[in-house]
Amino acid sequence: MGSHYKGSKEDVQALDSYIKLIRAADSIIARIYRTAELEGLTVSQFGVLEALLHLGPLCQRELGEKILKSSGNITMVIDNLEKRHLVERKRDRGDRRFVTVHLTEDGNKLIRAIFPRHLARIKNEFEILSLSEQENLSTLCRTLGRSETARSA
Repeated sequence: MGSHYKGSKEDVQALDSYIKLIRAADSIIARIYRTAELEGLTVSQFGVLEALLHLGPLCQRELGEKILKSSGNITMVIDNLEKRHLVERKRDRGDRRFVTVHLTEDGNKLIRAIFPRHLARIKNEFEILSLSEQENLSTLCRTLGRSETARSA
């Protein structure tokens, strides 16, 4: 169901597209994480471990940007992962103010064990779309996600 807003064609189309995008994203996320076996991790904790697995050590600010969390929230997420010995913070020897977050051996083992199941659920959700449709969706989402940057440039 789209919007019942009565306005210009452009207003109605933008609102309808927004509603459908948000509902689709929420629906997919709910299905993926409803059946997820995250080994007691929150979605944010899983996101941090996954980012570190695929991108390597990152500073907290970069991790927050990658998983769309505020600096206060990402600090708490990392604190909790540290308590479980899944990540560790390391100070830069050249600039001790700079701290990067690294996977521990336990963290690496855990994320490598659960990521394949997570990826399988994602693939299952997107099988309804052809590869070409998935590429088009990726392009459209990237365009929307970068629109603020494009407008202010």
